[in-house]
Parts: sequence; structure tokens; C-alpha cells
Amino acid sequence: MIKLLHIENIAVVEKADIEFSDGLNVLTGETGAGKSIVIDALSAVTGGRTSREVIRTGADFASVTAVFLCSADLGRDSVANEQPDESLTAKPLHSQLCRVCETWFEQNGIEPDESGEVFITRKISADGKNVCRVNGAPVSATQLRELGAALLDIHGQNDGRKLLDESAHLSYLDAFGDLDDTLCEYRAAYKRLRDKKIEIDRLTMDEREKERRIDELSYHIEEIERAKLKPGEQDELSSRRELLLNASKLTEAVESAFESLHGSERTDGAVALINDAQGQLDRAARYSEGLRVLNERLLDLRYSAQDISDELRDFRTQLDFTPDELDELETRLDILRRITRKYGDETEALTYLERSKAELSDIEDGASKLIKLESELKKCVSDAVEVAGKLSEMRKIAAGALESRVMDELSHLNMPDVRFLVEFGSARGEYGLRDTGSDDVCFLMSSNAGEAPGRIGRIASGGELARIMLALKTVLSGGQDTGAMVFDEIDSGVSGIAAQRVGEKLAKLAQLRQVLCVTHLPQIAVMADSHFEIQKNVSKGRTYTHVNVLDFEGRKKEIARLSGGENVTATTLTSAAEQLAAAEKFKQRKGKAVKS
Repeated sequence: MIKLLHIENIAVVEKADIEFSDGLNVLTGETGAGKSIVIDALSAVTGGRTSREVIRTGADFASVTAVFLCSADLGRDSVANEQPDESLTAKPLHSQLCRVCETWFEQNGIEPDESGEVFITRKISADGKNVCRVNGAPVSATQLRELGAALLDIHGQNDGRKLLDESAHLSYLDAFGDLDDTLCEYRAAYKRLRDKKIEIDRLTMDEREKERRIDELSYHIEEIERAKLKPGEQDELSSRRELLLNASKLTEAVESAFESLHGSERTDGAVALINDAQGQLDRAARYSEGLRVLNERLLDLRYSAQDISDELRDFRTQLDFTPDELDELETRLDILRRITRKYGDETEALTYLERSKAELSDIEDGASKLIKLESELKKCVSDAVEVAGKLSEMRKIAAGALESRVMDELSHLNMPDVRFLVEFGSARGEYGLRDTGSDDVCFLMSSNAGEAPGRIGRIASGGELARIMLALKTVLSGGQDTGAMVFDEIDSGVSGIAAQRVGEKLAKLAQLRQVLCVTHLPQIAVMADSHFEIQKNVSKGRTYTHVNVLDFEGRKKEIARLSGGENVTATTLTSAAEQLAAAEKFKQRKGKAVKS
């Protein structure tokens, strides 16, 4: 659940703090007062899309901070009377966080708070930069969105319209049936089928394309093989070329250095002179401890000088080359440069060579390989069809349960005559399969007795769409850890008794998990456990929005305003008090039913 929301410099909100409670939290206010800003802030702090346009005029940044309490009781595989696992008491993380959040913290390497509270901050700067933090640790918007999905389930004003998108109906059914494991098994089988089909298609190319590809591969293979590549050869030859181009300068310098060390017929070199000096010190060192140390140092110098002299002699031999060597080297480098420009360095070119040989072999041996692949394809199709059939049967069982549950929920939402059906059809695709299985699924409804079921988009009104979506949300969230549920104007198109039923449904739902709801209807507002009024006023030419927690008297006035507009009278206040009292009795009655 969300405990605290702090909003700063977002749109007309300069600064606001909202402390939410358990149960149903209702936000009301005049149209345009800023109720949607609260929803936008909740979306932003849980990883939703946002931009610098939300920053209040004149401010350098906007920020949202939220404190969530993540309960370990949500999302765990437990039953009501199950004894707690004593091993969990030794691990604050396990004992405080729900499984989804626990996994998120472990995967992202962030230390959870021992209290089980999750602290999230998101700051949007005027330069477009976003800074997101969870428990003080920086995270990306994607990471925040993953965590946010476990903490908040936001149902916006347009979510009811998602029911018109029939491509989403199958995912609703799979979510209700908890069919993820079987769906993953099917998708793995379907991928094997598709991969095998692609391999066959590549081998069964038309003859003209096959001949063109054979010629192309043969040319590449011959060109690379003719080059007789060796890894690292180009670098080695480039170094040799640089040496030969500067051979005269190098020869002169090396000869001079070697003669200075080794000596010549006319003079002794440094090696001989150091050798003589060391011999003299060696004899003198018998009489002086200090000279013994110098003698050892001079001996090391003698060995070093001799080593350098030997290496110079060896290097000098490398400078001996024939007049044709440089031309041959240049020719070889030209070949290597041409090959590496086309195919990459020597290693990459050799890899391409092996790949081309394998493809050429596949094409040339295609007939026999094709027979084998087609046999394997049949097995892949059989496996995918089998898993698709199993998935389809599970969906049909889930569909029956979904129909019953949704109609039960709708009957409580003043739609007693509604019929909700899940219609199955065959998927359009090769082998009667696609990536979601062998089923096409469409939700149908009949909102009036005696009418044939039809597509929801053609039959349902806006108010009916809102109630069907609420029913689906209630049913789908029954076994899922979706955290707090947020409804932004779920009352769209609803009035009268239907509105009262929506309010009662939200109150009942709020006895199981925290619910936040933005509404314009008194029938919903009276069900609140905490009621917040969003007010907008103008001061010194600037617009400000404030969030106020209403006490009983404040709630009476707000309910009266929602019912009668600005014409608030003693009668409307009395009516508001009666509605609040009736709502309280309803909640107490339903609360006892839930506990029992």
C-alpha cells in the first residue's frame, strides 16, 4: 500500500503532501482542480512516462516522492490458517517484503529497508533529465517501472476502452487462468517450429536464386582461400615494411652503436673496456669492502652491455634483405588489405569462409537435408499442436470460470440481466497456429434479457464499459499481488443505482487491498475510508492546487456539493449525512462478512 505521496512543482501543484490510509481513499474536487495531477504523479513515481512539460511554470524541476509499505502477506503462496515459516523471522527482507518486491531488490542489488517500507523519488529537471531513486539508490525508469507494477495497479479513464481491443481479450483470459507456464511451453514449441520452417525455406529457394547464391558463395570462398590467410599476418608484414623502408637509417645507427659496444680493429669497444675495469676492481676488492660492492655493480653492467651488444648484432641481420623483398611485401599487403576491407580482419575473414562453405554445402546437399528437415518439421508441428491443444483446453476451463465470476460481479454492479461470454475461434495462421496458440478469443455480452450476445464494442455503453472493466479488474486481481489499486474516474458514464453499486464494489474491494479512486459521484465518495478534496485557487496571478483531508463535516459539505452543485442547503447537508451513515452501515456489514 502507499502511505505517503509528496508532489512538488507539477503543473498547478506547487507542493502537496497526501497521507493515504488503508481501505478506500477517495479524491474529489471540481473539474480542472487537479485531481488528474495526483494520478499523473502516482504514475510518474512508479515508472510511468513523463516529460519536462509537467514542470510548474517558473520552476527548475518537478519531483514526486512516495513511501510504500510492501506486505509479505501479499503474493505469497499461503492459506489463511497456515503457520508462519519460522525460518523467515531471521531474514528481515523475507519477513517484510512480498515475493515480487523481494525478487526485484535481489535482482537489482539494492538493500531493502528493514521496516518493509519502499522509498521512491523521481525528479524531472528542466533540461529533460530524470533521476529515479529507490531507497536512496539510483535506478533507471525501466527498473522503476518493474517495481512499480508490483506496488500500484493504475486503471485510467481510458482503460475501459481496452475492452474494445479484441486482441487484448486473450491476454485477460490467460491472466485469469494463470496460464503463463503452459503459454511459455507452447511458445518454446512454436519457436522451434518457426526456426525449422525458416531453415527449410532457406533450402527450398527457387533454382535461379539457388544458382546465384552458389556462384556468389563460390566466388567468396575461392577469393579467401587464394589469399591463404594467417591470423596476425597483416600486422606482422606492416611492421616489416616499416623496417625495410627505414633500413638505411637503421643500419647506420645500429652499426655505429654495435661498434661502440663491441669495438673494431682500431679501437676497443665499451664491453671490452668495462671488462678490463671490472677485472681491475675484482683484484682490488680483496682489500676493500666498499670496492667489492662497486665490483658487483660493474659486473652487472658488463653482462648488460654484452647482452645489448649481442641483441644489436641479431637485429642487424634483420636489416639484410634482397632488392625484391619490399616489392613482394607490398604486393602481399595489397592482397590482405583488399580481403580485410571486404570481410574484416584475418580471423573474421576465415570465419566467414567457414560459414560460406557450410552454406554452400547445405545448398548443394539440399535435397537429402531437406527430406530430413521436413521430417523434423512434422515432429515440431505435432509437438506445437499438442501443447496448443492442452493450452486451449485449459483456456476453455478458465473461460467458464471467468464468465461465472464476471457475471456475478456485474450483478452486484446493477447489471443483473447481463450475459458475459467468452467466444472461441480458430487462430489464423500456418498450421492453425500463431505465437499465442490455436485460439482466437473474443468477449461477448448481452446487456438486456432476450438479446443475443454481441461484441462488447458494438453493444456496451460508456457506463457499461466502466463497470465491465471494474468487474474484470476485481476478478483478475483476486489472486495477484498488484499492490494498491488506483481508479481514475471509474464512474465515467455511470449514475443512479449503478453508481451506488460501483461505490459498494469499490468499498468491498478496499476491504481486501488499498484502493485509490478519483470520482465525481457522491454514491462513490460516501464509501471512502479517507476523503481528500482537491481545491484550486488563484493568488497573486498564480494558480495553486491544494489537497485537504476532510473530516465528517467537510465530507458532508463535499457530498452535498457533488449532489447539488453550489446550491448547498440544510436539506442537501442532511441528505449527505444520511448517505454517509448508510455507507458506514454497508461497510460494517460487508466487513463482518469478509472477516467471517
